[in-house]
Amino acid sequence: MKLTVVGCSGSFPSTESACSSYLLEADGFRLLIDMGNGALGELQRHCGLYDLDAVLLSHLHADHCIDLCGYFVVRYYRPDGGRCAPMPVYGPAGTERRLTAAHADLPTDQAMSEVFDFRTLTPGTFTVGPFTVRTDLVSHPVEAFGFRIEHDGKTLTYSGDTGVCDALDGLAEDTDFFLCEASFTHGKEDIPDLHLNGREAGAHAARARAGRLVLTHIPPWTDPGINLRDAQEVFEGPVEVAKAGAVYEI
Repeated sequence: MKLTVVGCSGSFPSTESACSSYLLEADGFRLLIDMGNGALGELQRHCGLYDLDAVLLSHLHADHCIDLCGYFVVRYYRPDGGRCAPMPVYGPAGTERRLTAAHADLPTDQAMSEVFDFRTLTPGTFTVGPFTVRTDLVSHPVEAFGFRIEHDGKTLTYSGDTGVCDALDGLAEDTDFFLCEASFTHGKEDIPDLHLNGREAGAHAARARAGRLVLTHIPPWTDPGINLRDAQEVFEGPVEVAKAGAVYEI
């Protein structure tokens, strides 16, 4: 699997990165995980506008899904070749309704579904292209999912947005690559069921015996160096902070 960090800023874009969005490729199939603020522009650095095969949304906060409104325009008003066929979009219940409301001025009430094939996520396992995807609910104020994605014996776990929870431990167990949010600073913010800090992300990785930990979704007001240090104090494996444009082979 090839993972490209399209965007990794938490809550809102920074001067260095768009919000959450990750391009996962294998066997010629391109799966985009989340499409937050600014991601559509950055995505074009890494693949063509019409090269995506499916989108997977962890939850419906704007910093994870809002650029699908712009991508609707790309697919619906395609200047060459006519309107695109519906592409699978896996998301929480109400994804189509949320995006339709956010766009606010569609040609018809069904326009979104003319280019996106909306599929509702539930905890469980399914296949998309060459990937086997396992999902579970994590701890966040809205319905939110973490993902464990497998291909050719290798696994990627993505936390989405979450506080400390047993479900994340299960998804990350013995994973090769753990892409885990670390929005908060240890000793500063203490809000349960919302986000992780660097130390908590490191503790999740340690319990799961993850092969590698990459911290992501760090907001511009959070010092990534502190979160990196805190994670390294509790997790002995390799740890780094995600950066826009970074590419990993899993």
